[in-house]
Amino acid sequence: MDCVACGSTGVTERPDRTARGYRRFRCRECGKQYNERSGGLLNHTQYPSDVIALVVLWRLRYRLTLRDLAEMFLQRGIVFSHEAVRAWETKLAPVLAGELRRRRHGKGGARGRHWHVDETYLKVRGRWAYLYRAIDRDGNLVDTTLSEHRDMAAAQAFFRSAKAVTGIIPERVTTDGHSSYPRAIRSTLGRRVVHRTSAKKNNGLEQDHRGVKGRTRCMRGFMSFDAAERFCRGYDELCHFLRSRARHNQHVPARRRRLLHLRRATTALAILEAA
Repeated sequence: MDCVACGSTGVTERPDRTARGYRRFRCRECGKQYNERSGGLLNHTQYPSDVIALVVLWRLRYRLTLRDLAEMFLQRGIVFSHEAVRAWETKLAPVLAGELRRRRHGKGGARGRHWHVDETYLKVRGRWAYLYRAIDRDGNLVDTTLSEHRDMAAAQAFFRSAKAVTGIIPERVTTDGHSSYPRAIRSTLGRRVVHRTSAKKNNGLEQDHRGVKGRTRCMRGFMSFDAAERFCRGYDELCHFLRSRARHNQHVPARRRRLLHLRRATTALAILEAA
């Protein structure tokens, strides 16, 4: 572990540990003493990294409120408030979403070049906001972007974000009949992209909206735009990462599904713990 102060690799691990059991180090160059959590997002937190990571994972994945999580961990003798859950989510959800988005870059494949794009609605401070979402023809996530408006600028921003995160330009984009999409597609993705307007052929995406709508319904809206954007992106990225199917109507045996979930959930926890 490099020095958190000067970046030197000349580091010596000390034999003793902190009161919470973390390894301690000393830099031979600058003399700085620190532990394995120094310089990270979880530095100075009261609870172990694995507990915090599990709280954030469950917060994003399951239909649990802030107070639900605080009550659940009381059964294990771990006491924290719902505001602590909110603070941990604020710190760690962007880290998890960013890492999962980085891993998706350039992995769309041939079938991933056919996008289905639509927007749904969420309440933010009592007002409706527009959640732009896109999946490919196999149901894999392309991108998620929250916007305060449903207009040309919002559509263009979404397509720029989708192109950046996937690293590819689609061959075909299917949308509903909103007038902002044709020009946004031409200006951001190029004139060679085939634009198809069909509400029926977007039924798969309409059904996919149920996940994020059902997850946020128990939260009764968001109090800030940043919190809503952070949560929706983290939720969609995590659900896509834990998804066991690689294509529509693929049969995945229960044993295989459990194995994939355990393996991928362990990877997500490792990302959160290393933040």
